[in-house]
Amino acid sequence: MSFNSPLSILNSPLIPDFDRKMMQKCLELAKKAQGRTSPNPLVGSIVVKDGKIIGEGFHPQAGQPHAEVFALRSAGIEAEKSTVYVNLEPCNHYGRTPPCTEALINAKVQKVVIGSIDPDSRVSSRGVQRLREAGIEVIVGVEEEECLKLNEAFFHRVKYNRPFGIFKYAMTLDGKIATNTGHSQWITSPSSRNFVHYLRSSCDAVIVGGNTVRQDNPQLTTHGVTNHNPLRGVMTKTFDLPFDCHLWDVNQAKTVIFTLPQPNSTLKTHLLTQGVEIVEMENINPSLVMENLCQRGFNSVLWECGGNLASECIKLGMIQKVYAFIAPKIIGGDGFNPIGSLNINTMNEAILLQDTNIIQIERDFLIEGYIKPSYHD
Repeated sequence: MSFNSPLSILNSPLIPDFDRKMMQKCLELAKKAQGRTSPNPLVGSIVVKDGKIIGEGFHPQAGQPHAEVFALRSAGIEAEKSTVYVNLEPCNHYGRTPPCTEALINAKVQKVVIGSIDPDSRVSSRGVQRLREAGIEVIVGVEEEECLKLNEAFFHRVKYNRPFGIFKYAMTLDGKIATNTGHSQWITSPSSRNFVHYLRSSCDAVIVGGNTVRQDNPQLTTHGVTNHNPLRGVMTKTFDLPFDCHLWDVNQAKTVIFTLPQPNSTLKTHLLTQGVEIVEMENINPSLVMENLCQRGFNSVLWECGGNLASECIKLGMIQKVYAFIAPKIIGGDGFNPIGSLNINTMNEAILLQDTNIIQIERDFLIEGYIKPSYHD
């Protein structure tokens, strides 16, 4: 997935180390709001003068001022003739908040260093143009790769008008996500599960199928690693769900059920009384669910579903990124597979992951990668 801009610096070794360090600081600030800014991106900004940071800020959530505004407020009058660093191009349009370009111009800053260009058609390169027209020096492309990765979900939603889909699963060394009885707790180590809690905290929604609810009774929360819990979603055609389970406790996090039209029933009344949202669709599949989530302004959706729903997601192009945890355990037998049939008969038809990365977490191994764009775009 590439969103490189023609305005970016072509010869990256020419970028001063100081600028790289300042941009890394912007990224650290931006990450403080992970999971909270949709439909907006993650943005951090700092103000530097005479080699010292005199102001900093990040965008906390939609409707709140943008990062540059907080940074300029922090710097006060000292912002005049300063250098402002920001990981994403400043906006140049009126939305819920005024343009950041005008705030920078009014503060009389001398230079703006930008990590990546905003793909939003209302902004893309126009912010740079407006700043340069005002006589402000602009540098684009500092730590661009990391800036693009931080906001890959936002860029994806802007480009394709659907959330960025992430599929997470854990399996044994022989490829099973549960024993032949359906038992799966726990395949991976506590540290791997803690990683997943942080992953959930960076997403807007986490979705499972009805079978996962019946088998595992999951909570799908961040278990306190942060104070942000994503929307919890259940996709079920049958509405065959337990009367009591963790997901119906909406005091922890909101829950929505995506299902076909259902007649009134004791279960339906019970769930509505509990505060669970029920979205009834004439037809239901992962694409329609993602469409609904996009309308809610969500950038990223984590699928923690079983094999059949996972294969449907992949075939419909709803998965862009994969986190596969592999535990050094062997259970043998039939068991359950992480992904159902994709109608692939020869190895050269296999879906190829790109930009892969592998790390060890306690005894487990995590493989992270992206589904080849040509498969879903």
